[in-house]
Amino acid sequence: MLLRTAAIALLLCVQSLHGSALPAVSSYEFTAYRMQQYNLGQHKYGCRGAIVVAEARSAEEPSLTRRCVIMKVEDFTTEKYSEAQRQNAASFMVSESETLQKETLMPVYVAPEDEQLLYMYEEVKQAAATRTSSIFAWVCLFQGVLLGAVEDAPTIVIAAHYDSYGLAPWLSYGADSNAGGVTILIELARLFQKLYSSPRTRPQFNLMFSLTGGGKYNFLGTKRWIEENLDHAESSLLHDNVAFVLCLDTLANGDELYMHVSRPPKPDTPMQSFIQQLEEVVSSRFPWVKVGLVHKKINLVESTVAWEHERYSLRRILGFTLSHLEDPKSELRGSILDTMSKVDFRKLKRNGIIIAEALARYMYNLSDKVTECMKTHLMSFLTSVPRATQLLDKEPSHILLVNSLEHEFKRYLQQVHRHTFRQDKRDPDITFFDQMSQPIVMYRVKPAAFDLFLGGCIAAYLGIVYYAIQNFGFLYTKLKAAVKMKHH
Repeated sequence: MLLRTAAIALLLCVQSLHGSALPAVSSYEFTAYRMQQYNLGQHKYGCRGAIVVAEARSAEEPSLTRRCVIMKVEDFTTEKYSEAQRQNAASFMVSESETLQKETLMPVYVAPEDEQLLYMYEEVKQAAATRTSSIFAWVCLFQGVLLGAVEDAPTIVIAAHYDSYGLAPWLSYGADSNAGGVTILIELARLFQKLYSSPRTRPQFNLMFSLTGGGKYNFLGTKRWIEENLDHAESSLLHDNVAFVLCLDTLANGDELYMHVSRPPKPDTPMQSFIQQLEEVVSSRFPWVKVGLVHKKINLVESTVAWEHERYSLRRILGFTLSHLEDPKSELRGSILDTMSKVDFRKLKRNGIIIAEALARYMYNLSDKVTECMKTHLMSFLTSVPRATQLLDKEPSHILLVNSLEHEFKRYLQQVHRHTFRQDKRDPDITFFDQMSQPIVMYRVKPAAFDLFLGGCIAAYLGIVYYAIQNFGFLYTKLKAAVKMKHH
């Protein structure tokens, strides 16, 4: 029986570390010897006997509760032993001298080193490294700018998060939320790069583009990036005059455009002027599109924010989020059903034209129409693999997607920087479970009626046998009489 608060130690008496040529197998068998019991005076030293049935883990892992911890004797430290005791590990190993001198209720097992045990030890360590990298959030962020005609030009920030969210990470493709926003953002970078490439058409505004990760987890990437630029950077465009921040979210469907703000824009401010230009573009070119302003105050008591612009508003930077959803808690923002079938490319292209033309009108005081065609292959590429935050640094296809986004930024923008944030393991904002995909075994069985029929047959057979045993003498007399009559 396994003790709930016990710890068990496997002592690997390693003479030399060398690679094992054993093939990978699913189970290992080796002999372990339980430590002796000692009686010195009135004190009992040693360990209780117990059968170890627990998952093997390395001592470096953060969680050891009800786990069988395996490590080498020469790697043992008192700190690791105490930590395993504190977490009520299912097993641990201790040094020989300490085991003999200190009273303990932990079952301690000693195993001689062999190739099979070494192979298992290396495999457990490798699994520990994989779990450690997947259990904490990995966030990558891209930033690029188009510099304006003057040195102290105001900055317009255009932001979108590129990760997805859903019931199952491996099935979360996030087409509308938020591959649509990323597609429009990169298309804006492509269009305005042409205007910024010539000194004659370069406006007196800086355009900063930001692709953020961790958007589905309280906009973690945006939070860390703002902190890095405002608190830890000596020089940043966010330190200077920021006209407003435009966040793009869920824009690949619908005939509505809602501008979500934390506070209503004041008259004669850059954000109010841009909103007016956007409304004029919609009324003149797409009158069937509904435009609305949704005001939602930030509740400082809540630990989460609803939209990306709220991260900027908390640092007193004006911004708003553009979306075809009125309710930030809509199920469409995080669902495994958010696939390419939910995307309307005509509406995605229309929303891109509205935003591009409103920006051009605001920055250039123009009224010309933007007729550039939007690239649809980028949308298809974004939705070709799931983009859940915990998957983006695991497989080549996910790493390729992140690198491709960086390539698109470098293609059109200047001063492109890639920021990678890893959470503090001691106090992470978000913690994920590992092992995202698991095999499912399905068996085809007979119907219940067959079980009932089979059970009846077995009961009848046993009944006949029981009756024959109980009436053996009577049956034997009858059988003997029948044989004698047949002979006569």
